[in-house]
Amino acid sequence: MNDIIAISVVAVLAFVVCAVTGPFIIPFLRRLKFGQKILEIGPSWHKSKSGTPTMGGIIFIISTVLAALLLFPTTKGFLLCGISVAFGLIGFADDFIKVVKKRNLGLTSIQKLLLQIFVSLIFVFIGEHYKLFDTSITVPFVSTPLNLSWVYFPFAVFVMVGVTNSVNLTDGVDGLASSVSAVVSIFFTFLAIYYNEGEIAMFCAAVTGGCLGFLLFNANPAKVFMGDTGSLFLGGAICGAALMLEAPLVLVIAGGVFVFETVSVIIQVISFKTRGKRVFKMTPVHHHFEMCGWSEKKIVITAVAASAILCALAYISCI
Repeated sequence: MNDIIAISVVAVLAFVVCAVTGPFIIPFLRRLKFGQKILEIGPSWHKSKSGTPTMGGIIFIISTVLAALLLFPTTKGFLLCGISVAFGLIGFADDFIKVVKKRNLGLTSIQKLLLQIFVSLIFVFIGEHYKLFDTSITVPFVSTPLNLSWVYFPFAVFVMVGVTNSVNLTDGVDGLASSVSAVVSIFFTFLAIYYNEGEIAMFCAAVTGGCLGFLLFNANPAKVFMGDTGSLFLGGAICGAALMLEAPLVLVIAGGVFVFETVSVIIQVISFKTRGKRVFKMTPVHHHFEMCGWSEKKIVITAVAASAILCALAYISCI
């Protein structure tokens, strides 16, 4: 019961800090003219969003880290905050270049990939060195863990890079990435509680509170965008928790919306390259639904409902 109270306090604290700091940080970003540049290849109606402050992920990064470490500082909490902030810094560099250079592209794809691989390797080796997790992973609906031995290291790096970029791809509609991330982090909070991993549960609760607090400003119509700063932070946070809970394969189910967003892009590219035809009207797939006439709110509600169902299935697969 005491753990549940502590976890709840962390979530509420993250929400409150986010709600309180948002009204100060958003005008500050606006004064710095850190406005979002809308890609020409995106939906034409998104052009009205041009100039909306970006890099707003700073809001929930501050709230998450403060809530996770201020009241109940733990070793695993520090490592999870560290990997999340490291990914967030990569996103910050990308965003900063975009707004300073006044262009749509920040870091090159190779630069971003190499930085993500480097950060992932550090996380995996630190975690394994200090025995914060091992090379075994949970296979959904199978009671016996699978030990990957040395294969775990490239596998873990692949998962981290893939997940962070999947969350990044999902961030294209007001409130979508933050809403889905909130649902997935709630799932990992409960999974951590089930596994008696209170330190990880508190971190995931902080992420949940931060995401929900950010939605006060990011829900449609958004007053601020999280930018790569926020989306890469969330990807690092979710994947870091999944690896520490030995549940990267479970994340494939719980984060099914993220997976679908990425797969839609892969399918689109392969189809266009091989057949000269598009499967979707536009990718990532949330833009396809927009082109079909769905409102942004309908897309977010549908994604949240799908995530809730997938997370329930993922939880069942672990018990």
